[in-house]
Amino acid sequence: MPSAVFSVQRVVRFSDCDPAGIVFYPQYFVMLNGLVEDWFTQALQVNYANLLGVRRVGLPTVSLQCDFKAPSRMGETITLQLRLSRQGKRSLTLDIQCIGLESPDVVRWRAQVVIVTTSLEHDGSITIPADIVQGIAQWQNFSGDKK
Repeated sequence: MPSAVFSVQRVVRFSDCDPAGIVFYPQYFVMLNGLVEDWFTQALQVNYANLLGVRRVGLPTVSLQCDFKAPSRMGETITLQLRLSRQGKRSLTLDIQCIGLESPDVVRWRAQVVIVTTSLEHDGSITIPADIVQGIAQWQNFSGDKK
């Protein structure tokens, strides 16, 4: 059965681009963080702002690997997709890809990111909170992924 996928569409804006009108590569990392925020809040039903601000649970990136395959240009609509490839006791490994709306078979950018749950009170890693684990299970079940 295919992995559950969380997708968000967005328009490539002027502020995302270099002078040539293509996405300046660090902007993909900003988009990645926005995608993770949306996944937590929308798909997992765990409010990301509350998680960090009130609950003081951090989600820093500890590993990031990426490949830039094709340019994305200002004005294009792109789709950012997230798949959970591994769930550990304290970390999540996410597979991310960016495709164009007009050419969904062409991957523009691909990344694998590992995020770790931490306490913002003492900066140490912590076990993934139960509501996040439950949110992941419900999202996978709803999306048809029975990992």
